[in-house]
Amino acid sequence: MRAVNLDSWGKFSLSDLFDVRPTKAYKKTNHELFDDAGINPVVVNSSYNNGIGGYTSLPITEDGNILTFSDTTTSKAIFYQERAFVGYPHVQGVYPKIYKEHWNKNTWLFFLAVFKSAAIGQGFDYVNKFTRELALNLEVYLPVTADGTPDWSFMTSYINKVLFIQSNRFSLLRSFDNTLTKVQYQNYHNFSLTEIFDIDMGSKLDMVKMDTTNPEIDFVGRSSENQGVTCKVDRIVNLEPYKAGNLTLALGGAYLGACFVQRNEFYTSQNVVVLIPRDTLSIETKLFIATTIFRESQLHYKAFIDELNRHIKKDFRIILPSLEKAGKIIPDYNYTHNYFQSILNRQRNNIKHLMS
Repeated sequence: MRAVNLDSWGKFSLSDLFDVRPTKAYKKTNHELFDDAGINPVVVNSSYNNGIGGYTSLPITEDGNILTFSDTTTSKAIFYQERAFVGYPHVQGVYPKIYKEHWNKNTWLFFLAVFKSAAIGQGFDYVNKFTRELALNLEVYLPVTADGTPDWSFMTSYINKVLFIQSNRFSLLRSFDNTLTKVQYQNYHNFSLTEIFDIDMGSKLDMVKMDTTNPEIDFVGRSSENQGVTCKVDRIVNLEPYKAGNLTLALGGAYLGACFVQRNEFYTSQNVVVLIPRDTLSIETKLFIATTIFRESQLHYKAFIDELNRHIKKDFRIILPSLEKAGKIIPDYNYTHNYFQSILNRQRNNIKHLMS
């Protein structure tokens, strides 16, 4: 789509448009709150899956058609909640004060993009948290009509165009060879991470204290983007960076379980551990395992409640294809390599089709 002309946009303060207050939450443990039979979504302090951390059979506490964000993570955890949900501690709701009849899915999605962009531009993170007070003080630009009110028609039509384009792109992608091949194996086994990796607790550095005068080393933080690399920093005298090819794993926060294979030498922030393979593993096998670790983290652990810190070296386990060798059950690294190689080859072909 063409770039949007911002000449006729006006500035609005969030405090003029919205009330921001904590969502209604049950005073229950996660074990009491979440259940497999539940159908009501629970919006938690997560930057994944629209903030939905699971489901409950307890009655809903919040109507849908609002925005939510976490005041204890980063500003990337801002989402539009279309349907009614159950609130959670530290999850804030954004409720219209004026123009209530104009806030619908399309206008909210347009505002969400503007709101999130403005918040991310302020550099909020786990140290400088995106609190309710900071959100209310934020100013954003919106398209306006001649009388200075938000141009709801423009926002609606713009989002309709975006959704139409993306729908066509998804249709194109679905026309390619996107058939997922199930992992087919007869034998599998639960492995602890300590059977596969040496687990190093990481550099435990503070990004805001890092020197970036001559940046050459990747700095890996608790992020789900860019392989977890948040910036490049100077090499630190007497502190060797970790080698490329090792894996990093975020133990907690909104990006709980984010696991990546690092392409370059790196340092890490707090709460990011380094997984150093005990055996020589191919990049395909490492990617297979990283995906499995992330999936396991999202299924069985909760950000800010039951994180990986106390589990990672004790009872955190992943299921992998296995075989028996010399009377010992070991991961079938040949299978994991070939399986992930087939996925990579399929996606490369799809990208070629899209670019042709």
